[in-house]
Amino acid sequence: MTMYKDVFGARSTLEGAYGTVHYYRLAALAERGVQGLDRLPFTIKVILENLLRHVGNDLVTEEDVRSLAGWTPGKAASSEAEYPFLPGRVLLQDFTGVPAVADLAAMRSAVARLNGDPQKINPLVPADLVIDHSVQVDSFGSTTAFARNVEREYERNSERYALLRWGQHAFSNFRVVPPGTGIVHQVNLEYLASVVMTKDDDGETVAYPDSLVGTDSHTTMINGLGVLGWGVGGIEAEAVLLGQPLYLLTPEVIGMRLTGALPEGATATDLVLTVTQMLRKRGVVAKFVEFTGPGLSQLGLADRATISNMSPEFGATATLFPVDEETLRYLRDTGRDPKLVELVEHYTKAQGLFRTDETVEPRFDDLLELDLGTIEPSLAGPRRPQDRVPMSALSQTFRSAYADRFKTAPQTSQAATATAVAERPTSQAVTVELGHVQTQLTHGSVAIAAITSCTNTSNPSVMIAAGLVAKHAVERGLSVNPAIKTSLAPGSRAVIDYLQNADLIPYLEALRFHLVGFGCTTCIGNSGPLAEPVAEAVQDNDLVVAAVLSGNRNFEGRIHPQVRASFLASPPLVVAYALAGTVDIDLTTDPIGTDANGENVYLRDIWPTQQEVRELVQKAVTPEVFSKNYAHVFEGDEHWQKLSNATGPLFEWDANSTYIQEPPFFKDMSPEPEPVKDISGARVLVMVDDSITTDHISPAGSFAEKSPAGQYLVEHGVARRDFNTYGARRGNHEVMVRGTFGNIRLRNRLVDGKEGFYTVHLPDGEEQTIYDASMQYQKDGVPLLVIAGKEYGSGSSRDWAAKGPLLLGIRAAIAESFERIHRSNLVGMGILPLQFKQGESKESLNLTGRETYEITGISSLKPRQEVTVNVTREDGSTFSFQTIARLDSAIDVTYYENGGILPTVLRRLLQA
Repeated sequence: MTMYKDVFGARSTLEGAYGTVHYYRLAALAERGVQGLDRLPFTIKVILENLLRHVGNDLVTEEDVRSLAGWTPGKAASSEAEYPFLPGRVLLQDFTGVPAVADLAAMRSAVARLNGDPQKINPLVPADLVIDHSVQVDSFGSTTAFARNVEREYERNSERYALLRWGQHAFSNFRVVPPGTGIVHQVNLEYLASVVMTKDDDGETVAYPDSLVGTDSHTTMINGLGVLGWGVGGIEAEAVLLGQPLYLLTPEVIGMRLTGALPEGATATDLVLTVTQMLRKRGVVAKFVEFTGPGLSQLGLADRATISNMSPEFGATATLFPVDEETLRYLRDTGRDPKLVELVEHYTKAQGLFRTDETVEPRFDDLLELDLGTIEPSLAGPRRPQDRVPMSALSQTFRSAYADRFKTAPQTSQAATATAVAERPTSQAVTVELGHVQTQLTHGSVAIAAITSCTNTSNPSVMIAAGLVAKHAVERGLSVNPAIKTSLAPGSRAVIDYLQNADLIPYLEALRFHLVGFGCTTCIGNSGPLAEPVAEAVQDNDLVVAAVLSGNRNFEGRIHPQVRASFLASPPLVVAYALAGTVDIDLTTDPIGTDANGENVYLRDIWPTQQEVRELVQKAVTPEVFSKNYAHVFEGDEHWQKLSNATGPLFEWDANSTYIQEPPFFKDMSPEPEPVKDISGARVLVMVDDSITTDHISPAGSFAEKSPAGQYLVEHGVARRDFNTYGARRGNHEVMVRGTFGNIRLRNRLVDGKEGFYTVHLPDGEEQTIYDASMQYQKDGVPLLVIAGKEYGSGSSRDWAAKGPLLLGIRAAIAESFERIHRSNLVGMGILPLQFKQGESKESLNLTGRETYEITGISSLKPRQEVTVNVTREDGSTFSFQTIARLDSAIDVTYYENGGILPTVLRRLLQA
């Protein structure tokens, strides 16, 4: 069966060692009169090829192709066009993958109840799920840590993993990478991604650019390899799995031109923190970023991937580095098939998708410039990844952020800061006894030092640099305070192999950076408990201790509930601050420690040169390292092999499981949707300020026994040590709805001055947990609202940040602005995102959250239509204001009218 129709006469062939392949030439559009194709951003070219290949298939029209081919800078602002984009594949991780598989299983159950064929619910595009988010750092600081953590991982998660093993057999086009392999984005970068994909089309092979969407916001990491992909909510990803396109508005593409080269002492992490700060300041939310300029040739592939990974932190949809010679080198160095590498080179050059320093630079909607030579060592924090801090200003930044903990005011000069350190009251130092060792903790003490997360662990240069810092430190007789929880969680097994090849493992272990697992660990909140004496000292003395991690997220309450300050840093700086033991220090001038002779040792004394790092990378990082580690990637270890291996088209739900329950979204679904109605008599459940993240809405880390979710598990006989995390419990809606708005640092204005999962039930004014109040409101038939400030829903692409509010009875969210993925997720669950008009906010309208609300005009919505909100205050007075319905396209309206994406897709499949 022919999938592709050659409407524009664009089909042509390429030949090589890979055989004969067909492809759809973009140049054919120039032959038909389209001007300026050579100046299009590479991002636009990839999307254009997708349209050209699919034109005539009832989704893509000739006008779609011509419209996007005519893209010019500034066009996005005035264009209302939307383009159907069909990604080549879908990538999932287990936190978001488990609920996705559970939803697909529930859809099969629903189809069976409606007397349909459940096997109609099946992935129609290739999907890979990598289990990487569940391992926790329970054990650390020993050579047995990895084995112990893996054992605990399976103890906690066997029910979840059994669901995934069932899905591996029940669904076609679905592969699972078992635990203990690596972080999803690094496995994608090192193995899964092909840059150019192929598909059989009626007996002929068609080649096209690799493209994907993923259920993790850091899917963008693959952009560093020249592959266009980005994070979507699990809800959208499930729709793509079932053959639905994504609908893109005309892309706005911001260029970033690089010149120069990184100076000595600076790393790719320092670069990415600078880029994050620049692009967040420029404002690139929902836009595409593309790198250009001669500086690209000075930037290794792993460095590019480090930047692309951080797209969510600066808000971009994707951050593309075009394919070039460095891309081909990386494919060879990671053991890819030589035939594939040849195909990538031939195809991208034939399509005008290959960059050289002589390539005419594209035109962009805006262009930023950065000289790599200006990059300096940096961290980011203590609460947000976009808040870059030069290493020299870290102490000052920490003291300013927590000024109430210091008697001296925040200082502005190095001399004044040094004086402030000397004047710190001695009462702030707390003695802690760990075994037979006594140590002291104070404000700024490092409690967690973690080499973790996909951002950096994919990058051999910074990982080798971390090992070299450890080597030089050990040789000088330095050590790490035993009160610090240290961990090494690489993004793939290949990292351990090349660290061993470089003879650096013994030095990392000498500083207690032992392997704890292959997964996100600390960055996702799976940092595990602090040592009990440390935890008690922090709790009893209200200490502000710090985490230093090589991750990409440091939102409040995410890393560890007892660690208030969290700083992102490169792996070598993680080692450095573990050695220093504090963030209240200037490592550019202050000694990091003293050697065996009592002499001061400075960071510059143990920092490796670029040449030293480069030579060791060339020696240790070989194609064989990657080929060996990915040879049996889908088989799993003995733990995986021993899991329940149920088969069959329908999943057998266990009513007694506290991990996996049939989600309620499809249980009472009718073949036709109910008409959309206005919302009346609504109350505010939660009112919050700016930059509320999906971690605030649906935390992923640990939770307390006193929390609603903890109480649910206790009632079901689960011991505290077996609670696991919210992320691991995502297959059970009963846990997740109780954890919604469950972040311990949530500040709900309805309970002013109190943090956590509380609200006020109205009109009686009783303070309750958010969950309990919600249940009471729903019992009384009262619809609920969330009111927020700017950037509502920033952070991870967390589907439960939309599913949870739906189950709490929330019908609409009113905010000054929405982060891209979260807005889409809200629509995907049938929750109406409403945006205050420019210049208006809850403050300007004097909203307190204690009013009642009526939302009118939503029974016949159009994209971005104005919607009226009528408000009745507590004193009975009334007023109204206008909002913009953030249903950004016609398909958004369709999804909302159907109660979400998945009911829409399910109804279509039932009618097919």
